[in-house]
Amino acid sequence: MTASVDRREVLAERLVGQLVGAMNLFCVYLGVELGLYVHLRTPLTAPELAKAAGIAPRYAREWLEQQYASGLVDCEDPSLPEDARRYSLSAEHAEVLSDPDSPFYLGAHSTQLAGIARVIPALVQAFRDGSGVPYAAYGQEIRRGIAAGNRPMFLHELGSSWLPSIPAVDERLRKQPAATVLDLGCGLGASSLAIARAYPDVRVIGVDLDADSIAEAAASTGDLADRITFVAGSAVGLPEGPFELVTIFEALHDMGDPVSVLRAARSVLAPGGAVLVADERVADTFGPGADLVERLNYAYSVLHCLPATLAEAPVEANGTVLRAPTVRRWAASAGLECEVLPIENDFWRFYLLRPT
Repeated sequence: MTASVDRREVLAERLVGQLVGAMNLFCVYLGVELGLYVHLRTPLTAPELAKAAGIAPRYAREWLEQQYASGLVDCEDPSLPEDARRYSLSAEHAEVLSDPDSPFYLGAHSTQLAGIARVIPALVQAFRDGSGVPYAAYGQEIRRGIAAGNRPMFLHELGSSWLPSIPAVDERLRKQPAATVLDLGCGLGASSLAIARAYPDVRVIGVDLDADSIAEAAASTGDLADRITFVAGSAVGLPEGPFELVTIFEALHDMGDPVSVLRAARSVLAPGGAVLVADERVADTFGPGADLVERLNYAYSVLHCLPATLAEAPVEANGTVLRAPTVRRWAASAGLECEVLPIENDFWRFYLLRPT
């Protein structure tokens, strides 16, 4: 006879594990923000790390011990005196924690968590009165964390895999006259830069509602400054077209009036142009057994995306969990037909929208 399971005990153990994980991510944030992981590519003692990173020695020692206890950094000989122990970061862990170009980079998620922590008191009040929490209130941590989290995909997949897998779009971006692309919700501009680098003749205009994001994007154009323009503004009041392609990467679910945005995008398309949307890969219907990605998206929705959208007096506040039937409904309302593209990605689903 199988002993009964005490669901209280199971949940308690689960929550303790999640508490350890959450606290550990805040410690990871300290390593990312203070540049500690970068210094640990060379073995260092706590006093040496403190000097290299410009932090207090006692904090350096405690952080290193926590990171070793959590299995993130290595220690050559834990039996040595405290300040004689040498710690280092393996090449594999360095890629995950400190290489912003790597497809395995996850340090950015700790930065996003720090941004969310900023607004928890305001979020409690928003739950009570139904208001929102403005995007800007989450600080630079959220905008830089989101940008850094998505950047490796743009760097490694956007121009070499995603766009080339859509033959009609790829062909138009390569031929003359040179195409113009409108990148809506461009954030810090990594997607705009990736498009411009993949297609040497294309001109890109990136638009984002957040002025601080646009300022950082504009400062990053480098040798592409003659082909990229960044504009702070609403996704409804768009620059004049025509545009051969309009892109919206993981931003449609944050827009307070998504149908108007898609309608505006349709209005500036060149003949034969299209709208490419990438947004969360979740189940088509709500139900039991949500997978890890959907649970993650619901957490982001409660803590960030929904509150930020509600701060904009939205027509429809969808939240992070954007299901395919909802995208189809919005597209149809905007006069666009919707095709789900066979692009493989663990986190995003891709839609190609064309005028009906």
